[in-house]
Amino acid sequence: MIPTSNYATVLGTELHYMEWGAGHADTVVAWHGLARTGRDMDDIAAHLAQRYRVICPDTIGRGLSQWSRAPEREYCFAHYERLATALLDHLGLQRVHWLGTSMGGALGLRAAAASLLGRIGKLVLNDIGPEVAASAVERIRNYAGSPPAFDTVGELEAYFRTVYKPYGAITDVQWRRLVESSTRRLPDGRVTPHYDPAMVQQFVHHPRDYDQWDAWDRLAIPVLVLRGVDSDLLEPDVARQMTERGPRATLVTVPGCGHAPALNTPEHFAWVDDFLAGH
Repeated sequence: MIPTSNYATVLGTELHYMEWGAGHADTVVAWHGLARTGRDMDDIAAHLAQRYRVICPDTIGRGLSQWSRAPEREYCFAHYERLATALLDHLGLQRVHWLGTSMGGALGLRAAAASLLGRIGKLVLNDIGPEVAASAVERIRNYAGSPPAFDTVGELEAYFRTVYKPYGAITDVQWRRLVESSTRRLPDGRVTPHYDPAMVQQFVHHPRDYDQWDAWDRLAIPVLVLRGVDSDLLEPDVARQMTERGPRATLVTVPGCGHAPALNTPEHFAWVDDFLAGH
């Protein structure tokens, strides 16, 4: 299945998204994590495209999407939710399933309980919940807020292999794709991760964005939670509570990884397949 690269201007912002399986009626929106891009979803999108249309956006300030002109105001879930809703409207998508890794899952949780209430049929949360560990947020904020720059892409790949080691088993080919789809060159010729460092202002100006138990308890849709067995972001007790309150999620503990599972193996595909199919 060959994807297409697309751009849409919504709410005055140009967003980039990859589209897979364009001929299918049912749609899955696959949204990436905080400092990542929609290309992280390539493996699972290629698999799901056998049955679904799959839309993989780059969040504002990430990848090939436009950077914010008002970072204090726009790098937050309230604005991401408005952009996501506008993008679905632009694409004529009245009902979708949502698969979100980390930040992308938190965004889906929020939207499913608010602006996209009734339009998200099923929700897959990849290593994220309505409460996150403060120590993990600080870890992510530290490395994402001051992205390093390197003389060569090879050096940047070595950095990515260290920072994203908790993703689990990733082949050399997959590492190379991750690097080449999330690298930008600076004016001085060095290379750095492909996002706006100002996006971490979310944690400064919107510190309660990830506190979402109220939204969780309003959800009345099927939810699948994938938790990396060694995750430092989604703590075991929070994951357990997610199975006992609100939508009473189905929880799968993913072996061999931390935050967050890369969604790149047949086992990962099968969990998502079975859930979306209602098995």
